Amino acid sequence: MKKVFGIKLGGLHQKILNLVLIFMLAMVAVFASVSFYQSRKLAKTVNEANEKQEQSIKQVSGETMQQVVDGTMVKTTALQAYIADDMFADTKSSVMTLQTLAKGLFEHKDSVKPHSFSPPDALNEGKVTAQVLWESGVDYAHSEYLGIASYMSDTMIAMLQNSPRITNCYIGLADGTHLAVDTHSANKFDSSGKQLPFPVRERPWYKNAAEQKELVFSGISEDTYTGKLCVTCSAPVYANGKLVGVVGADLFLDSIADYVQRASKQSGEICVVSNKGQVIFSTVENGELHVKTSETAEDLRNSSNKALAEFVSTALKEQTKLTELTIDGKEYYAAGASMDTVGWAVVTLVDKSVTQKPTQTMLEDYERINKEASDSFNDAASMSALTTKWMIVLLMVLGSFSALWMAGKIVRPIESMTEDIVCGGQTGKLFEMKDTYKTKDEIEVLAESFDELSKKTKEYIEHITRITKEKERIGTELELARKIQADMLPNIYPAFPDRPEFDIYATMTPAKEVGGDFYDFYLIDDDHLGMVMADVSGKGVPAALFMMMTRILIKNYAMMGYSPAQVLEQTNNTICMNNKEDMFVTVWFGVLEISTGKITAANAGHEFPMLMKPDGDYELFKDVHGFVIGGMEGMSYSEYEIQLEKGGMLYLYTDGVPEAENSEHQMFGTDRLLRALNDHKGKDPYKLLGDIAASVGEFVNDADQFDDLTMLALSLK
Repeated sequence: MKKVFGIKLGGLHQKILNLVLIFMLAMVAVFASVSFYQSRKLAKTVNEANEKQEQSIKQVSGETMQQVVDGTMVKTTALQAYIADDMFADTKSSVMTLQTLAKGLFEHKDSVKPHSFSPPDALNEGKVTAQVLWESGVDYAHSEYLGIASYMSDTMIAMLQNSPRITNCYIGLADGTHLAVDTHSANKFDSSGKQLPFPVRERPWYKNAAEQKELVFSGISEDTYTGKLCVTCSAPVYANGKLVGVVGADLFLDSIADYVQRASKQSGEICVVSNKGQVIFSTVENGELHVKTSETAEDLRNSSNKALAEFVSTALKEQTKLTELTIDGKEYYAAGASMDTVGWAVVTLVDKSVTQKPTQTMLEDYERINKEASDSFNDAASMSALTTKWMIVLLMVLGSFSALWMAGKIVRPIESMTEDIVCGGQTGKLFEMKDTYKTKDEIEVLAESFDELSKKTKEYIEHITRITKEKERIGTELELARKIQADMLPNIYPAFPDRPEFDIYATMTPAKEVGGDFYDFYLIDDDHLGMVMADVSGKGVPAALFMMMTRILIKNYAMMGYSPAQVLEQTNNTICMNNKEDMFVTVWFGVLEISTGKITAANAGHEFPMLMKPDGDYELFKDVHGFVIGGMEGMSYSEYEIQLEKGGMLYLYTDGVPEAENSEHQMFGTDRLLRALNDHKGKDPYKLLGDIAASVGEFVNDADQFDDLTMLALSLK
């Protein structure tokens, strides 16, 4: 094959090109013959059809637009009203849920232990938080209702977090206290930082629900803390025939305003009319349907425009038919639908003149297109007729002979190749080169490529099979190693069922199949409990092996009666004797004297322990750190004592907890760990570690686990 002016000559490329050109020319000849005959007949038919189509467009377009406006606009308005009403229906459903929950709690309050509660904290600004408010002169700390109502906190928090529309939810209580869930903690204080009183029983939503003794929607009012306009849904809560409070939720009206703006882009002008007949939202910028203040706004049911007044009255009760209205001197098609939950109505308007424009525009475009098409058609027809006459005879002769000659050259080797490939796919037989494929063109190159590919594919499959078997073997061994490692650590709880003086629980979650962190605890004698928390440098199998050796050494020295400092010193010296890989481990080792609560401990470069005194918070105990185990032979370690009081807790952990990172490479941190511990203080070790693990997991979210997570908690009962 060779190239002339960039065009390949010879080979399969030229053969195919020749065949395609011959076929195309033959088709053009046939097409031209038919076109010549049809062009004259078509010209006459087109002219007659143009006149009929123009008349049909005028008639059908007018009727269609009327039907579209009538059917679509009424349905669209009803749908928009349904969507808008759904905002209020969701709020109503949420309030009814709170009402049912509160009633159940207060009817069984004698069997329920009061729940904890707290006043607002400005540091919680922006977070969904449950907080207690109260009226001036009310002592909230001695409320007989708040301890029961506080059981609703989690439900209200979840309701607020999962609802895109509800912005506040709360329960106002009959003794002048108030439990609110919102994100506005900071603005509940005056400029001096003093908490503002909240006159709960004077609020309209409380009084209306209490007086009407049923679920009610308030009128539009201003939110106490944000200043935004909102509608409040509230319902009374009765327990054993007595009013104990009112539950409620706020729906800010900026959600309705956004809905009106979005809907107007699809439906022309749109407005929302309140149950007082006043326009409260509208896309109309002036005139009768423009939004005005409640003091100056007209009740459209009493409008001098009788047709408008009758239409609004009907829309507030039910869905209207398509109605023609004249408003501010302009003719409109109008449709309305009621919002049953709040008694409002949605009204949509379409300028009547707009519906007539498509017909006129369509006729003008149709006339222009017809003229352009006719001119182009006539020019093309004349040129085609002349060209076709000279090409027909030549193309018919060349097309017939060339097609027959070229078919044999191209099709036969390709068919044979296809049969071999299909056979190979069904039987697994390798593709092999044959004399049939030696055509001195691209077919021969393609056959050689298939032959080479078949051989390489067989080799690749054999290679992949070997690799897969090896990976499966390694995976099985790593899983077995993980199970062995987990079984080596204490994992049966309760660990000491016959020792009611204390409770202990520990967990380890490795970052890889096996990890380097480890914990341990064991009774040295009847009155002494040994506890270990350690972190080996590195991860994976080497760290796991180093971990097992270190654990065994620490336990052996501890059971021999050595003090915590001596245990670490002996362990360090033993490891340093044969530590050619320069691995090391941080260790916290302590011994609890069960009868007194005294803990004697030593720290070899490990994280600070955390302590909680009875009725107190968790605090970081900054002990003296010695050098890591395995770092240098002959190191000495200091001991210290911790007095763990009855009801107190000890929390130990590895650096995988505070150094856990989220996708933005932010660490969980010691401060966040302390807050998490204090948020869950008072829980037993099992529940405490589960909650801390959940807090870390929520912070890390989708980020990969970077390090082993190991924790131990001990409570002295």
